[in-house]
Amino acid sequence: MIKSEFSSVGRSINERSLNADLVFIGGGIAGTCGAIAAAREGLKVILVQDRPVLGGNASSEVRLWILGATSSMGNNNRWSREGGVLSEILIENMYRNPDGNAIILDTIMLEKVKEESNLTLLLNTAVYEVVKSAPDVISQVIGFCSQNSTRYILSAPFFCDSSGDGIVAFQAGAAFRMGAESKDEFDEGFAPDKEYGELLGHSIYFFTKNAGRPITFTAPSYALKDVSSIVKYRSYELSDHGCKLWWLEYGGRLDTIHQTEEIKWELWKVIYGIWDHVKNSGKYPEAENLTLEWVGHIPGKRESRRFEGDYILSQKDVIEQREHSDAVSYGGWSLDLHPADGVFSERPGCNQWHSKGVYQIPLRCMYSKNIKNLWLAGRILSASHVAFGSSRVMATVSYSAQVLGIATQYCLKNGITPSKLANSEKVQELRQELMQKGHFIPGLEPERTNLAHSASLSASSEFIFSELKSDGNWHKLDYSTAQILPAAKGDKIKISFDIDAKESTNLTMQLRVSANPINYTPEIILENREISVSSGKSILTTDFAHIITKDQYVFVCILKNELVSVQTSNMFLSGTMMLMNRYDKSVATSGVQLPPDGIGIDSFEFWLPSRRPAAQNLAFKLSHDLKPFKVANLINKFCRPTNTANSWVANLNDENPCVTLKWDKTVQIKRIVLFFDSDFDHPLESTLRVHPERVVPHTVRNYKIMDAEGKLIFEKEGNYQHINEVILETEIATSSIRICLEHPSVNVPAALFEVQVF
Repeated sequence: MIKSEFSSVGRSINERSLNADLVFIGGGIAGTCGAIAAAREGLKVILVQDRPVLGGNASSEVRLWILGATSSMGNNNRWSREGGVLSEILIENMYRNPDGNAIILDTIMLEKVKEESNLTLLLNTAVYEVVKSAPDVISQVIGFCSQNSTRYILSAPFFCDSSGDGIVAFQAGAAFRMGAESKDEFDEGFAPDKEYGELLGHSIYFFTKNAGRPITFTAPSYALKDVSSIVKYRSYELSDHGCKLWWLEYGGRLDTIHQTEEIKWELWKVIYGIWDHVKNSGKYPEAENLTLEWVGHIPGKRESRRFEGDYILSQKDVIEQREHSDAVSYGGWSLDLHPADGVFSERPGCNQWHSKGVYQIPLRCMYSKNIKNLWLAGRILSASHVAFGSSRVMATVSYSAQVLGIATQYCLKNGITPSKLANSEKVQELRQELMQKGHFIPGLEPERTNLAHSASLSASSEFIFSELKSDGNWHKLDYSTAQILPAAKGDKIKISFDIDAKESTNLTMQLRVSANPINYTPEIILENREISVSSGKSILTTDFAHIITKDQYVFVCILKNELVSVQTSNMFLSGTMMLMNRYDKSVATSGVQLPPDGIGIDSFEFWLPSRRPAAQNLAFKLSHDLKPFKVANLINKFCRPTNTANSWVANLNDENPCVTLKWDKTVQIKRIVLFFDSDFDHPLESTLRVHPERVVPHTVRNYKIMDAEGKLIFEKEGNYQHINEVILETEIATSSIRICLEHPSVNVPAALFEVQVF
């Protein structure tokens, strides 16, 4: 029993002081991934989250799916899904949670954090005060946990504000912006006018379910009485729920920080007003058995403060794909701005303009230019309002946050600030170390080596690209269709397709490439051929005269002709796919991007693959073999397709695909890292969308590693992750290792991007 007498001076609450190397304030998906990545670098990390779960807008409290550069496969950014911890979480989520239950995603993120011994997690803890040891240095942040009535005093040499609204950066006095810049400040033609609005609003989603019996609904008194101003301009379908209702947006003309509660109430009014209209207007008889299953209690925020770093990302960085000497991350979502009036606007709910490929994000955008030891992560990173329209999305901000652990290590080891790191030669070492860990930085060549680079490599087989067998369905040319192929300098494309024409007609064949070798927008036509075809089934052969001048993907295009169908293949192959000139209505309005004059956006065609299970390749035969899948790719240091396939792929007829690394002398080995194909083109949305498989079909499931004497040193069954780090129980001495893989399936040959040996 506790009995305490009256205290005239009051009482102090429980207080704990904690020390770390790096404190993340904000446990959204950016803060979560950044904290995990930092802890894995050996840093002592504290992650402070003011909610009961992690993930922010991705969590079960908001239920927005995680997307980034892939834009849900609606742009030309092939193989651009973000890697690292985020990819690990999304692949794990696909394995455990293919139906996209946000509550299961909560458990996965919490598990990943709790598994890190270097990471201390403080949930339900709101940071409310910043203590500075100098005008430009933070020494402590103070938070309060409502659940255990404890004040936490957190000290560290470095802090990262990933809180969304930038509570730490704001209180520390860091320079920030809120709202849209003028067109002139950064020469941004897409900068909005006052009528369109300067801020993106908040959204709250809802879910419905069929109860199997009639369900009545009585609206709360605060529900919107007349929803004609909403329903008139939105084609709401009863099957839409969750983040498909992204257009339920409001607040862009209010203070999106201090008026969030007002915005929430207005969104509740809208949601319950819509549902009242659905259930009681008589216009939706099919909704008789439907009931509300869930309505969000907190809004998903899009925009508030953006803090200034040494560089402010702008529209031209995105559209022109500008290169930066300190680039450590990338983005690829569209420039996606919304009308400030949101759901009450007569304008389209969003205005999305895409670039031709992914763009670099420099380290100079990821720290405050005023506070020496403050990193910026999440949507508050240094960007103009227009560029923020792209850089704000969760997969992009998470990928950038994963950089900060290694960056903090460099700062600690060298006694320098983030600004000095970004503006010195040390940043080149940082970039190379990131790439060695599989971190992709577009346009940058990896340089760091490991023991694998001093070995001679051999393989039991190499897939020769001569054909993809005709065992799929017939694909009607309702859209212009292309097969994308990894070609090398000196290659020549002579290709044959099985076709079926309803009547005699002409087909147009084209050989295309992208102007930028790292892009996948086929805007340059190298050759154009008009070919007459007869009625019925036949073989269509085209011998393009052009000789490829550099390693680059080429697009063999068959232009639209609804009279003709082409045979497809059921085979999946690393680094190649079939594309169509069409569009995804969720992120575009046409198969050709046609922006208005004067807004600084390019016109180009969208060439998109189908999502699995509809994904396929065209069946074809090549007269001149392509050889992109050499065993030497295992040490070219790339872990995904870039301007070529970058993977070793075994022949499907090889019953025991193996690669051997052999050294001239005995070497000591403690760690082996394998990078498998996880199909970086597939976006792996975290919630709502159902995935057809639990495992990416391209990924090797089972493999063994043997030493020079044939002794088994490691075996893995049931793998589904991209990166496998094998840490041996004891260091071994050997002159070779042999890695034997099983083909993932009868239609997918074993593929491996990189082997690292330490």
